[in-house]
Amino acid sequence: MVHQRKVALAGAAHMELVSGLVQLRPEDAMFDAMLRGWRAQQKLRGLKDETIDPRERLIRRFLDFTNEYPWRWTPAHLDEWSASLTSEKHLAPSTVRSYQGTVRLFTELLIDARYGWGPACEEAFETFPVAICHEWNTLPHLQDYEGDPEARPFTREELQLFLDYADDQVDRAVRAKRKGALAAYRDATLFKVIYGWGLRRTETSKLDVVDFGRNPQAGQFGRYGTLNVRYGKAKKGQPPRRRNMLSVMDWAVEAVADYVENVRPRFGFPDHPALWITERGGRLQPGSINDRFEAYRDALQLPKALTPHGLRHSYATHLTEDGVDRRFIQQQVGHECDSSLAIYTHVSDDFMNTSLHKALAPAFAGA
Repeated sequence: MVHQRKVALAGAAHMELVSGLVQLRPEDAMFDAMLRGWRAQQKLRGLKDETIDPRERLIRRFLDFTNEYPWRWTPAHLDEWSASLTSEKHLAPSTVRSYQGTVRLFTELLIDARYGWGPACEEAFETFPVAICHEWNTLPHLQDYEGDPEARPFTREELQLFLDYADDQVDRAVRAKRKGALAAYRDATLFKVIYGWGLRRTETSKLDVVDFGRNPQAGQFGRYGTLNVRYGKAKKGQPPRRRNMLSVMDWAVEAVADYVENVRPRFGFPDHPALWITERGGRLQPGSINDRFEAYRDALQLPKALTPHGLRHSYATHLTEDGVDRRFIQQQVGHECDSSLAIYTHVSDDFMNTSLHKALAPAFAGA
């Protein structure tokens, strides 16, 4: 006779429920056990707390919205919640789909027979969890880009106007002998770095001084020939992706070198690792970057469609217009697929016309 040993699955009901113990609030105890089980299952898959914690908070918010426990959730609950996210909170489709995906992951664990949550709920509450996320009540992923269609890169004229205005704020603060001169210089350099290396806000905020390094093939840039981006955009459930970028714009290198060597020390926090530090010795946060950007943009009466991320778009677009190889740009901005890079490039009419002439020239060469 062959005996098969049953392997205990992380997240299974019998691993999380305390048998023989009378609970004062059995519904809450069951729900908490479900969350512990889900956390254990995600931990086993290698996910980290910074991924798991927001998911757990979302499930608790969904519970509060429905005012029901998971074993009484129905597809109608998801329908009502999704409608509120769209019509009341005005969340982007990609965000709503992400939230729906989190609920799907949690409920799929509960209805999987291998984990035993169904029988445990039926024994305790005479009902059991069911699938509430289906293809007809969740948003499909139909296209690569679902951001605001108004978003676009800067034209070269808009970019020059914006960066000049940022520099002007430094001069004004110095002339007025205001306390904010250092912060204004920091922010002017920060925007140049976002554009000069095609960075995201969070990537920029988390830069340290030591993230810059030498490139033997570009000795003219000194210690600023490369930039090690340690907090690149992560894949879902994974840690941040790192990439090493090569410096390509000499004026941006000159700006950051001047800031690091001559301005940053005046903040008075020599031991702080951050590249962008506040006047109180903290690390500049993405929200502060956004606030300063909007203040400059609105003062110049530039279109609201321009955002800090538009500087990153501009980096890819302008390099494309300048004839830089697309594969190089793709590696620089950290995209695995060329189709993703296409989202970032909005080349000008002049570039399109020049490309058209190049394409047509061979055909009409003999005419």
